[in-house]
Amino acid sequence: MTKSLFPGFDGLMTLSRREGVDVRPTLLRVLTDLYVQTRVHSEDEQRQFVELATRLIDQVDDATRAAVKARLAVYPSTPVPILQKLGLVAAQEGRRVPLAREIPASPPEPSPVRAPTEAEQRMASNMAMQPTDAAEIHDMFFGADASQRALILHNLEQTPLKAAPQIPTVRAKRAIQILEMAAIAGDVENFTYELGDSLILPSRVAAQIVDDPGGEALAVAARALDMPSPNFQRILLFFKPEIGNSVNNVYRLSRLYDRLGERSALVMLAAWRGSTLAVTRAKYQSSLHDGERQRARAGASQTRPGVQPGSSPTVRTGTGGSSDR
Repeated sequence: MTKSLFPGFDGLMTLSRREGVDVRPTLLRVLTDLYVQTRVHSEDEQRQFVELATRLIDQVDDATRAAVKARLAVYPSTPVPILQKLGLVAAQEGRRVPLAREIPASPPEPSPVRAPTEAEQRMASNMAMQPTDAAEIHDMFFGADASQRALILHNLEQTPLKAAPQIPTVRAKRAIQILEMAAIAGDVENFTYELGDSLILPSRVAAQIVDDPGGEALAVAARALDMPSPNFQRILLFFKPEIGNSVNNVYRLSRLYDRLGERSALVMLAAWRGSTLAVTRAKYQSSLHDGERQRARAGASQTRPGVQPGSSPTVRTGTGGSSDR
């Protein structure tokens, strides 16, 4: 058997002892490679492999032992005594010890989140949706009645349109304080200015929200600032007397506000911002179109000169068609 597995094995071992050349690591590696080349072995082959490999495993370095262990760990016909010798099976059992699972790599540390600047918020809001879509949502909302507005806001919660970024917490808290003081004082001008400044809205849209008689637009603006419900109710009572004097209107808007999701409010905020861009584009496109028409008319009315550049006119002095030079 020894000769069939590794011819001259005993002679190499004798040479190693006599000449001082340590060939035992090489012998164990080669012996293992020869053994795993065949999937089926006789009992005699297994016995002799166990005898030879067992002697060498204790006499080789750790690197060689680890390499042999890796080869025999995946080989299905490794004898049990060798598996036990290498620590691949329990000492009193004939089953393999399960290999340790790979330790998952720790997730990378998240980079610190930087608060977007006001300019970045403006850019993000303008790119949130197409200006035409924003203008359509804007006009649809302000042209709808109370029940239709509630339905529009409910549908915006599930829309795939990109919402405007959240208002920074510090800025929102400051805005809520100023808005509530302006509402108690009945200062419409400062209330409108602060609403437009905090939500990054043009004065035209901010005034439209404040002047909206239904109050739903003001509820959306307050939700975009994450205003607490009691603050919103106080604003209704002091700032909107036409609503505050009606118990039904206060209750209706308070219920709408409590059910209004932040995403719906931020999508509507994006529509309000984008609608302004649509109006601006339409204005400038009209101006450019009128300018092109005027330039086209001016070009058509110009007459071609009778004398081409570089040519000299003919001077006639007589009646016979001759000219004096």
